Amino acid sequence: MDASGAAVDKAGGGSAGRPSGTVTREHNQVDFQASIAKVSALLKPRNVVIVGASEREGSWPATVWKTVQRYGFEGPIYPLNPNRDTIFGEPCYKDFAALPEKPDHLVLLVKSEFVPDTLRRGAEAGARSATIYSAGFGETGTEEGRELGRRLAEVIRETGIAVSGPNCTGNISAEHGLVTMVDHRVLKVAPGPIALVGQSGGVMLYANHILADRGLQIGYLISSGNEADLTCADYIAYLATDPAIKAIFCYAESIKDPERFKAACAAAQKAGKPVVVFKVGISAEGRKAAMTHTGALAGSAEAFDAVAGDLGVIRVDSLDDAIETLELIVHAGVPLGRNIGVLSLSGAYCGILLDAASGSELVFPPLAEETEAKLKELLQTGSSVGNPADGGFSVLTNAEAYGAAIEAFCQDPGLDVILLQAELPRETGMAASWEERFENIDRLAAKYGKPVVVVSMYSRVFTDYTRELRALYPHTAFVQESRKTVRALSHLIRWSESAARAKELPAVESNRPLPEIAASLRAEAEAGTTALSEPRSKALLRAYGIETPREILARSLEEAKAAARDIGYPVVLKAVAPTLLHKSDLGAVAVGLTDEAALAEAYARIEDNLKDGGFNDPLDGMLVCELCKGEVELVLGLHRDPEMGLVAMVGGGGVLLELAKDVAFVGLPVTPARAEAALSRTQASKLLQGYRGGAKIEAAKVVDALVAIGRIAEDLGDAVDSIDINPLVGTSDGRLLALDGLVVLGARDGQ
Repeated sequence: MDASGAAVDKAGGGSAGRPSGTVTREHNQVDFQASIAKVSALLKPRNVVIVGASEREGSWPATVWKTVQRYGFEGPIYPLNPNRDTIFGEPCYKDFAALPEKPDHLVLLVKSEFVPDTLRRGAEAGARSATIYSAGFGETGTEEGRELGRRLAEVIRETGIAVSGPNCTGNISAEHGLVTMVDHRVLKVAPGPIALVGQSGGVMLYANHILADRGLQIGYLISSGNEADLTCADYIAYLATDPAIKAIFCYAESIKDPERFKAACAAAQKAGKPVVVFKVGISAEGRKAAMTHTGALAGSAEAFDAVAGDLGVIRVDSLDDAIETLELIVHAGVPLGRNIGVLSLSGAYCGILLDAASGSELVFPPLAEETEAKLKELLQTGSSVGNPADGGFSVLTNAEAYGAAIEAFCQDPGLDVILLQAELPRETGMAASWEERFENIDRLAAKYGKPVVVVSMYSRVFTDYTRELRALYPHTAFVQESRKTVRALSHLIRWSESAARAKELPAVESNRPLPEIAASLRAEAEAGTTALSEPRSKALLRAYGIETPREILARSLEEAKAAARDIGYPVVLKAVAPTLLHKSDLGAVAVGLTDEAALAEAYARIEDNLKDGGFNDPLDGMLVCELCKGEVELVLGLHRDPEMGLVAMVGGGGVLLELAKDVAFVGLPVTPARAEAALSRTQASKLLQGYRGGAKIEAAKVVDALVAIGRIAEDLGDAVDSIDINPLVGTSDGRLLALDGLVVLGARDGQ
């Protein structure tokens, strides 16, 4: 993959023209070159034409006119309104032909019904880009709006013009002095390391103000609106190529094109730029709201995290968490390690921090001998210093000793991050010598290149003096409140580890042999969604190395008896039909049959149960299975999320699956490293180690099985909807067996 994000990993399956007996696992060739050029035209225009310009005080056209004029845009700004001769004393033009030069960027502030034709005329006159503020292009669900949306899409497609919106509030490109935001407040516009991209202009606008309050400067703000043309993916791909940008914050209601989004995020990850996402539509209620706001279906949190998390996306649960995470990225940098050294001004704070960090990614390791010696030396002066894990000492000392303690921590090779409990003063003289202390802290952070993070005990509002002071210390991160700090650090630790795993993705495979059954199922899926019977589902699993109990399909009682003799009692008996998905619910399973009499009785009972339960579809037969006693019950699965595509699952299985929900998800490709990381996030992983005297099951076998599920997803691609293996049991003799399996196929037009 190059720096523009032109090529990133794709784990998708079947494609036209591929030999039926092979599969080529290719890295996704998503070419962002054209869209990067379009974003550049949008953010770096030669001139701006405000279509629908007006002097009406407080109106959007008047506000945008003032903001475009205010912040140093060097190109010409032309108002256009057929009903006006002047706008704020400037000549106003009647149409595009009357302009002194070709239009370049259109600011469309006209009614939605006029947008498609106006956009076409502007593009034909030479405009390369446009921002459309109007709403009513299908997001409300009306047929009239959908028709307008279709007309707008047609114009964009035919002219090739770059469009942000519709239903947006404008953009900021600080380096070029371009501000088309609808914002009455005075903004601080200057190049900065943070880019804001979002489908809600309001969220982006307020994020900009909060960041400014914290002394964090943005370089770009892009409100993408309904994304009729350019999407968050296109903006992220562009920002990944900008060396001035360190972090990208994205507010997302829906992901229009999952493959492009994943490719763009992978490009940003490779460029070392975390993409911080606040996503609505995580809850059922939120998904409903997202549909009414953008007209698109949002996906689940688990699927989003599984797919996007491995591609360098940090999903935050609150907008406050986004601010703290961005502060850390900008001033502490990435990657970040887990080992944290802490210096506190309060003994109580050590306990507060340890409680906040419980169960998180943060580790408080023992200090190096040299560090311990230095701290003991400082203790001789009457100071009190230390690390929470080493007794919770605090620092209550003079500036010189405080600086010496920090330097000792910076020199400790076992510490990745230095965390200091302190607060920036709100006014001059408020805290004796702390300006000098912070100056020394920042000097040490720069000298040793080790992240230094200052955390306040409470969330605080910065004053003008605080912001001025904060600007003097570019190498130090200032975050607020312990739990928010722990969450932000954890986000970046996970991001760093995910980025390291991404560098170790296996090489592209060419012409890997495709199991015969997978090739036939790809063809079969074209007929529509089909649930495979248990024997056929298990045949697919066995083809990929997932072991099942010994079993034989019988089409009569006599065949069942013969099968049981062949396998050996005790056995399990199950009814089999493609439409019989939940056998236990209908009494279609009998376990622990020890002889022919029990087998015959169970055979008849199952037939009666199905009839009584109203199941009248023809049976393929009865499956006679080896009885296997599992020491550990797991679940493996594959699920197609409506937004993010296929994700694999592993966790605790059996009857408690839905109740306990001890599962973890992993996106494609399912590499051994990703599978191992997913398994480790479940409580079931502890059971594999022989919990309380239980049998030990090799975790490597579970990892291999999860990787196999990922291979099936790659090979079948759009032809598979879901796979459910529950339970997958580990036996006392070391086997790992899929006792039950269900594969559901489904033809797709391309996810």
